[in-house]
Amino acid sequence: MNARQTIAAIRASLSAFEETVLADPLGATQIVARIPSHRRLRPSNGVWLVNMAARAIGEALQSGKIASEGTAILLTPPESFRNHPAYGDIAPPAFLTAVMSATGHKFHPASRATDGGAAASIGLLERALEMMEQQGVEQVLLGGVDSLVNDTDFARLGQAGRLKGEDNAQGLVPGEAAAFVRLTRSPEGNAPVHAAIHGVGLAQETDSVLSERYSQGRALLGALRDAVTGSGPSEPDIDFVISNSNGERYSGWEQLITRPRFYRTRRETLPTAFPAMTIGDIGAAGGALALMLAADSFLNDYAPGKTAVCELASENGLRAAAVMARMTRR
Repeated sequence: MNARQTIAAIRASLSAFEETVLADPLGATQIVARIPSHRRLRPSNGVWLVNMAARAIGEALQSGKIASEGTAILLTPPESFRNHPAYGDIAPPAFLTAVMSATGHKFHPASRATDGGAAASIGLLERALEMMEQQGVEQVLLGGVDSLVNDTDFARLGQAGRLKGEDNAQGLVPGEAAAFVRLTRSPEGNAPVHAAIHGVGLAQETDSVLSERYSQGRALLGALRDAVTGSGPSEPDIDFVISNSNGERYSGWEQLITRPRFYRTRRETLPTAFPAMTIGDIGAAGGALALMLAADSFLNDYAPGKTAVCELASENGLRAAAVMARMTRR
């Protein structure tokens, strides 16, 4: 699906969850959020990720009028520690080149791929601004591509007891996606409303989901506090949250500890969107999707307020937050 269809499906709570049969243990089933596709698009894990990324990049590029030569790509692929099967087809250093080649366009030489998962995308926002201010980049396509629907991730997540199933209600649903947002220094066109990013925070959690301890929320709290530091919106201004929380017990515990320590202003409710409820855990693509959902809610006037914060967590412990606001042209 394209961006508009994906956002509409999330708003309508339409999921593509289905059961797939696992190879190990043979005959066992797992709930997944798999993208329906022709077998020619996924002859291998590597080609499938490249095809997903190329399609999303092409759509993002067509949403504006700036040529690809003036456009830099900031890409977050699957984290290296996972030994994703895609890297058996395409080595990590060659992954970005393969994606750009598949689009059929030539992009700015400042384009980079960065390890670190969903939170890493948010951490690259300041890098994107620097590129547009100092390196002659006219716009940045920031995003990620990932798929947890593969035997390697099934095996490691299953061994850790992290998969959703009949015996584990608080587990994740493996998903897959490619998501990219187009970033510019100032609003384009004559639209009366636009979405602006005001602040970014980034921190490293030592007690990640890969450790034997539950998170005490220190890194997420630090990222949130950093995101509201400055002249932009502050904590009392935040109206709603978009989170890539995936339903795991670990994630719920972290948020339960963090949020009362950060959201100190009294609120009747704090509306929170969890895209993973409909599309599953999409790994490194989750950062850009959160930004996309926040921006779309502002532009199409269904947001529950004028200011949002995107909360992102990566498996390796990276935590990030970005404050976004609905702006009207003066």
